[in-house]
Amino acid sequence: MTEPSRINNYQPDHARLLMESFQGVAGRSLLEGADAKALYHAPFPILSHNTAADPVLTYGNLAAQELWEIGWDDLTALPSRLTAEPAERGQRDAMFAEMRAKGFIENYAGIRVSATGKRFEIRNAIIWPLIDAAGIKVGEAAAFRDYRFL
Repeated sequence: MTEPSRINNYQPDHARLLMESFQGVAGRSLLEGADAKALYHAPFPILSHNTAADPVLTYGNLAAQELWEIGWDDLTALPSRLTAEPAERGQRDAMFAEMRAKGFIENYAGIRVSATGKRFEIRNAIIWPLIDAAGIKVGEAAAFRDYRFL
């Protein structure tokens, strides 16, 4: 997938998948009245990864790219486990197991690390599955507005 931009209308299919999947599990809008462009420029990080055995990031809006200090091409080639340090990955795995059991989770907190090694804590994150129009799970996503550098 190429970086969302005016040229490709900000990847509307993936943006729709993010927003409709969120609406379906959370019962509310991810970003009220948003289109693909607004989602990409949202003032908070939004990320997703695929369903591979070692999931790879498939989307990171500009806020996510800035927080993780990584551009689109490198971000979308990154196994999502690498967004957390090795010592934090067990806790991250437990969070995904809980999300899969419950359908989605809110109020998740965890330590993450940027591409340059800056550590930060995300708080009140919402984690949800990405379900396509055929009802097939094609990935998982996260969004959060609250974080602090450590």
